[in-house]
Amino acid sequence: MTEHETQVHGDCDPRFAAVRTAFEANFRERGELGAAVTVTLDGRTVVDLWGGWADAARERPWERDTLVNVWSTSKGPTALCAHLLADRGLLDFDAPVAVYWPEFAAAGKEQILVRHLLSHRAGLSGLREPHTLQQLCDWELTTRRLAAMEPWWAPGTQSGYHALTYGFLVGEVVRRVSGMLPGAFLEREVTGPLGIDFAIGLPEKDSGRAAELVHSPSASSSEQAAVFGQLAPAALAALANPVVGAAQANSPEWRAAEIPAANGHGTARAVAALYGIFAGRGSYDGRRVLSPEAAERVREGQGSCRDLVLGAGFDGETEVGLGLWLSGANGSYGPNPRAFGHDGFGGSCGLADPEAGVSLGYVMNRMGPHIADDPRKMELVDALYSAL
Repeated sequence: MTEHETQVHGDCDPRFAAVRTAFEANFRERGELGAAVTVTLDGRTVVDLWGGWADAARERPWERDTLVNVWSTSKGPTALCAHLLADRGLLDFDAPVAVYWPEFAAAGKEQILVRHLLSHRAGLSGLREPHTLQQLCDWELTTRRLAAMEPWWAPGTQSGYHALTYGFLVGEVVRRVSGMLPGAFLEREVTGPLGIDFAIGLPEKDSGRAAELVHSPSASSSEQAAVFGQLAPAALAALANPVVGAAQANSPEWRAAEIPAANGHGTARAVAALYGIFAGRGSYDGRRVLSPEAAERVREGQGSCRDLVLGAGFDGETEVGLGLWLSGANGSYGPNPRAFGHDGFGGSCGLADPEAGVSLGYVMNRMGPHIADDPRKMELVDALYSAL
């Protein structure tokens, strides 16, 4: 190893050596700063690697228990909360949202179903009125504004990625049914009992373990303005109201807030475990979390289409299930079109493939420019499937 190579720590089953090779190459060839990757096969951990630096100054090594904000990879655990309630007969995905959240019926939203929230088809991709970061951290204000607003498009007809609003919409239904915000519900029902190191809203006691997010060199402000200027109003609301990035996500306010679509903090091990519940058809570590039917339902496709928010970033159509995206023709989660998962802004990923019996969690702190299918993630996914 030369002085410029990053030392990688952890364990890797020889069968999956290609994953280690790809992980090491991400540091050497793709600008990785600090990262971790975990793979489970039939519930057994076969890859658990980490390396690099937890900060831009390269003064804090990435440790086995380093946490990092995983952005929209958080949506999988948030969806899991809703599926737990549905599995217990407490939540009906085919019921109008207003059955559980009466105020939501305002502005023509009486017929929006719970399944529309889970599948990004509610027409509420972002708020219509300007919304600041401080306001985003205010659960009551944000959910009140969502309940009052008019949809951007006819609900149920097409998906439009609900980048930040997803967690408040699904999360408020979880709160109305369970009496708990999704972060507390997830901890009580899943992460606490199973010892999974993941939190929606990071406790202060764990803030010292959090990696610093770092933006890669990005386009100039004029180029960014030109891109935003071409977005349809529904997409602009989803992606830029408010604008959030590494600087905001490193703040104590963001870390402590409840933003279930975007501020889950965890290790790669934790992400692989949470998505492993779906890969294990509802079981994890020998314990049943969901019924097999409920675990299968998360990938119940709601119809392929050109997403109204993400359409420009993908060739052709995509399909989202009840909370997670199908691999489909894009191969985002490997060659099985029925594999599914979720990416996080800048690179992270959680993947589940019940047919192959695998789950993958990938987390990192140097954010790339991609909303999904970051090249580092795709190299790891390709390497995983080459070993199966």
